[in-house]
Amino acid sequence: MTTFLGSNQYGKAENRVVRIYRETDRHEIRDLNVSTSLRGDFDEAHTTGDQAKILPTDTQKNTAFAYAKEHGVTSPEDYAIALGTHFLDAAPAATAAQIRVEEYVWDRITVDGSEHDHSFVRRGTETRTSVVTVEGRGDDQKVAVLAGLTDLVVLKSTGSEFKGYLKDGYTTLQETDDRVMATSLTARWRYDLDTIEDVDGFDWDGTYESIRSILLAAFARTHSRALQETLFVMGDDALKAHPEVAEIRFAAPNKHHFLYDLSPFGTENNGEVFMAADRPYGLIEATVTRDDASDPGSAWTAVPAFV
Repeated sequence: MTTFLGSNQYGKAENRVVRIYRETDRHEIRDLNVSTSLRGDFDEAHTTGDQAKILPTDTQKNTAFAYAKEHGVTSPEDYAIALGTHFLDAAPAATAAQIRVEEYVWDRITVDGSEHDHSFVRRGTETRTSVVTVEGRGDDQKVAVLAGLTDLVVLKSTGSEFKGYLKDGYTTLQETDDRVMATSLTARWRYDLDTIEDVDGFDWDGTYESIRSILLAAFARTHSRALQETLFVMGDDALKAHPEVAEIRFAAPNKHHFLYDLSPFGTENNGEVFMAADRPYGLIEATVTRDDASDPGSAWTAVPAFV
């Protein structure tokens, strides 16, 4: 029997990098979870144990922290592009570097009606995400940027129905024209950098906030006949508003709310009391893409949980 080494990558996962800007009395904070990985000609490290081409994961960790100071963190995307480009210079055997960044958002604490200059409270469970892949060098270098969010928990207490679905002998679910619909949304969108005139000056933060607001507004206003329909409207609205986005992918687990039977206690339940169940749950995944979307290349490689 003959064996061979397949696809592989290595790096340093979950570096908790917190960058605080103290240039003025009003501080700013960027709280990141940074994972780095390199792909390339690393066969000898696996087959013979030769580490000559390996940039140590500890070095990658140190670089992630040093770049937070030296390059700065104006946005997760800008920081990740700089980090990935650096790793290709530092590791000649690498053909691609993928940098994943999750950002935890902190809001300012309000004291006597005013935002405090240097005290913060962390916002809910929502996490901003970014995955940047830098491939090749010089004029042949390609950069792919995925941005998005995860654990954005949303709920609408009406304006959602589910009926007319396929039934068989194992179907017990009752049709409804008024239900609670909730999900913990993960969304990632891919930028088409060729449509962005000035990538270095692009407003990554502002675009993120705009797309997030569009997704939330579409969720709120759409009368949903299924979570699938709502996701499509959300993606369609985002793509129409942002021509620089080639596609958007969703993973949306249903956070089921079941009407609780209060009849044993002589009490009517007119859609007022529910049991929230966290598992098992329906998992809805969908991609909304422009008809002229650019080729994603390796942008989605090693990015899990998406169709």
